[in-house]
Order: sequence, then C-alpha cells, then structure tokens
Amino acid sequence: MDADAFLTRDTILILLLLVVGIGGSGLARGLLAEQGYDALGSAVFVVGYGTMVVVLWYGWIRPLDITGPSGR
Repeated sequence: MDADAFLTRDTILILLLLVVGIGGSGLARGLLAEQGYDALGSAVFVVGYGTMVVVLWYGWIRPLDITGPSGR
C-alpha cells in the first residue's frame, strides 16, 4: 500500500479531529479538574467530544449512500 494513498487530506483531517476531540478535550478536562473546576472540566469534555461526534457524522458518515438490497 502506498503511503500517499493512505495519508490523504481527508484521512489527516479525520485523525486530527479525533486527536483534538478526544485528546484535547480530555486534557482540558484533566487540567481543569486539577485546578478545582471539575464540573467545568466535565462540561468541556462533553462539549468537545460531542462536537467531534457531530462533525464526524455530518462530514463523513451522513453523505454515505447506505442502502440495502432492493426488493426486486
């Protein structure tokens, strides 16, 4: 498999979105919890993770044409 075929622009964007959505919001949650803002940290994590899920669905999964076999 060619490395250029694997690392397309779309693949890099998805990987970056996953790293920021999971890792970034998790780090922010941890840092806020260490400072005594546990509830705010949890809210930041939920919003960050939820935004990542919505963006992945809207930009990558929603446009897929997923249809079952036709009845004919």
